[in-house]
Amino acid sequence: MKTPDWIVLGGTLLSIVLYGLYKGRGSSNLKGYLLADRKMRWFAVALSIMATQASAVTFTSTPGQAYVDGMRFVQFYFGLPLAMVILSITAVPIYHKLGVYTAYEYLEHRFDVKTRTLTSIIFLIQRGLAVGITIYAPSLVLSVMLGWDIRLTSTLIGGIIIVYTTSGGVKAVNWTDVQQMIIIMAGMVVAFVMTIVLLPKNVGFIDALHVAGGMGRLNAIDFSFDLHSRYNFWSGLVGGLFVALAYFGTDQSQVQRYLTGASVTQSRLGLLFNGMAKVPMQFFILLIGAMVFAFFQFERPPIFFNPVEVEKVRQSEHGGQFLETEQRYNQALDRKSAAAIEYVEARKLSDEGNIAITQSKFLVASHQAEEIRAEGIKILQANDPQADTNDTNYIFLTFVMKYLPVGLVGLLFACIFAASMSSTSGELSALAACSVVDVYRRHINKEGEEKHYLLVSRLAMACWGVYAVFFAQYASRLGSLIEAVNILGSLFYGTMLAIFLIAFYLKWIGGTATFWAAFAGEIVVLCCYFFTSIPWLWYNVVGCVVVLAVAIVLQMFLAGRHGGAVFSSKAEPERVKTKSLIDFPMRLSSVPHTLESRSL
Repeated sequence: MKTPDWIVLGGTLLSIVLYGLYKGRGSSNLKGYLLADRKMRWFAVALSIMATQASAVTFTSTPGQAYVDGMRFVQFYFGLPLAMVILSITAVPIYHKLGVYTAYEYLEHRFDVKTRTLTSIIFLIQRGLAVGITIYAPSLVLSVMLGWDIRLTSTLIGGIIIVYTTSGGVKAVNWTDVQQMIIIMAGMVVAFVMTIVLLPKNVGFIDALHVAGGMGRLNAIDFSFDLHSRYNFWSGLVGGLFVALAYFGTDQSQVQRYLTGASVTQSRLGLLFNGMAKVPMQFFILLIGAMVFAFFQFERPPIFFNPVEVEKVRQSEHGGQFLETEQRYNQALDRKSAAAIEYVEARKLSDEGNIAITQSKFLVASHQAEEIRAEGIKILQANDPQADTNDTNYIFLTFVMKYLPVGLVGLLFACIFAASMSSTSGELSALAACSVVDVYRRHINKEGEEKHYLLVSRLAMACWGVYAVFFAQYASRLGSLIEAVNILGSLFYGTMLAIFLIAFYLKWIGGTATFWAAFAGEIVVLCCYFFTSIPWLWYNVVGCVVVLAVAIVLQMFLAGRHGGAVFSSKAEPERVKTKSLIDFPMRLSSVPHTLESRSL
């Protein structure tokens, strides 16, 4: 990085921190600190939702995902728009009517304290792990840039995020999310434009798309129904719907975003805007990855994109063998580049016979290059059996650092840092809210003063930040980060979604049946993960269905055992209705039954 890049990067990060501290001032009570006094407008809610979801993982790993696997990952988001409509109609008015701080407060009123606590703990476990991944991504960037140890960079980035998040609370989070989302999209547009500008003079944008498509990188939609296919239209529509319902309807990191809305309408508009914008945004980011792939068909990409591992093997006793492999790889790349040019020229002439011949030649040359690359990776493994041989997360970074002009490199890195800061700060705020409201205030100190809970909230946010930094040290072996963070969520989201579906839909099922069904569902999902080849998108469906089925059976058994009616609207009359721990605008017990019965 040159001096102008450091100026752009440093100036951007400093402005984000100062802006967050400025907008977060005045949060002197728990409502202001955790819910921004419920005064946020829809556009701030929308951009905060998008920024929290679109972490640095999205902008470092997603282009690399398209580079190695094509654009089919976009199908993961096909169920999201429908989920936004469902949640806007059902969950949003319920949460607003109850005036809850977290989504899990409702579960105690509907079921009992043990079900609320279990769901809160599930959220804390999965989101606590995920926030470590979101810190790791930008730490990886800084590690590659400066050659620093990843443990040092993750600590540095985590510390910066903790400063303004802990100081300003969710108000600082939401307003900096708005600023960060603008920076992020500006950076992505610049990256996309540069993938076109940097193409050879005789190769245009359409030509690049043909090259990427000819190599299977524009495979955005697959209508085949195959349970062993990780991404297709059906897994995205069904599995993606379950993921989105669980994520936006039960995950406090997202629920908190629209709980800050000034009204039901403002929160709904924020969710619906996210539903309309998310799929096009992800398509665009994946398209950048496909264009980077097309660009590298005419250039010489490194034999391995992780420069740390490459330098390590070069300095070892395997250095001579690796150098010889690199030379053969570059020769193969030259043949592939020549074949790619021939293929482009044939397409311009519309010579179908020659197109088929040149495409075949291009594919053969590409296959030969990949075989030599595989030899190089084996040398890396021979030198260090513990080496990380998945370089997906380094592909886009390599393109940025090596090919973008001075100034734009700093902007793109600022974009990645902004994405990390937005998502991580939102997650830390949600973790703090859940820890204080659902655990500390509910079970440990029920009679504390407002200032005490505010102080505990700040401490909780800082502690979760430290925990996330610690976990980030171990995220390097998770492979593609964009997949890792979603797989992690899918291990828990099906269970969480089922709990809320029972709460909203199946009024005759009580807390005890739901509580034990959640354990059964989680065991089944973990068995699917460890012992089957079922694609992770289906974990959400499996977990949700198992919890629903087991809860129904258990409730019937419990009702029969106690001689009660199975389909009673209050399956557990012995449930303790505790005094509200939060200053609700109305007592929970006075909520109309018609509102409680609205379905998710």
